[in-house]
Amino acid sequence: MTKVVSIYNQKGGVGKTTTNINLSAYVSLLGYKVLVIDADPQGNTTSGFGFEKDNLENTLYDGMVNNISMEDIILKTRYENLDLVPSDANLAGAEIEINQDSKKELRIRKLIDQLNEKYDYIFIDCPPSLGLISINALTASHSVLIPIQCEYYAIEGVSQLVKTIDLVRRGLQIPLEIEGIVLTMYDGRTNLSLQVAEEVRKFFKDKVFETMIPRNVRLAEAPSYGETIEEYDSSSKGAIAYKELAEEFIKKGKDSGE
Repeated sequence: MTKVVSIYNQKGGVGKTTTNINLSAYVSLLGYKVLVIDADPQGNTTSGFGFEKDNLENTLYDGMVNNISMEDIILKTRYENLDLVPSDANLAGAEIEINQDSKKELRIRKLIDQLNEKYDYIFIDCPPSLGLISINALTASHSVLIPIQCEYYAIEGVSQLVKTIDLVRRGLQIPLEIEGIVLTMYDGRTNLSLQVAEEVRKFFKDKVFETMIPRNVRLAEAPSYGETIEEYDSSSKGAIAYKELAEEFIKKGKDSGE
């Protein structure tokens, strides 16, 4: 069965897209068939894989609004086992254009249903807000993976984030689970990072991945070259961390019987 995971945090700047790009790349290198859906109108996942947003024939917008088939939207990436549903700024208009549809929350799920279990994993990069696009992504997902940056305001947003996910779960009556929490931008030299990591682990307990993503210049540089960290600098601390996260992600799934 295909497992669909939304990568979501309603706060921006937490490493959501970086996690989406690099986790999916390393999961694909472990031999799994992976599809990444860029559901953020900013299209950073799309450009992060090296695609020009101005030159896209079809995007997620066309699937959600114009009923273009997934077969005509999906792009092959440089990774053998990794495909992409791209996005661009047009997606921001989708919320308005489908708003009158009684099943407006199910547009992404319907697109995924076309794939007939072709992929082992589908990762969806959500916008940093709880609008209709994010609700579509969460409704289509089995679980949500939450990146939390090791900074002061992260602690303030944790309880609100849990309430948001619970609201979606109850409001739409879907069995949405928390896949796990990924601590990002970690700097073990600072008391703040240590404190935030401790507080998040206290709150989420065993839902927090052991692997933490460090602050790393190479991670920040890679998107400007349209490359994953594995392509850009596979020996960097950021690359090693995302490789370990992918291995831990797969192991947790196996341990839970998926």
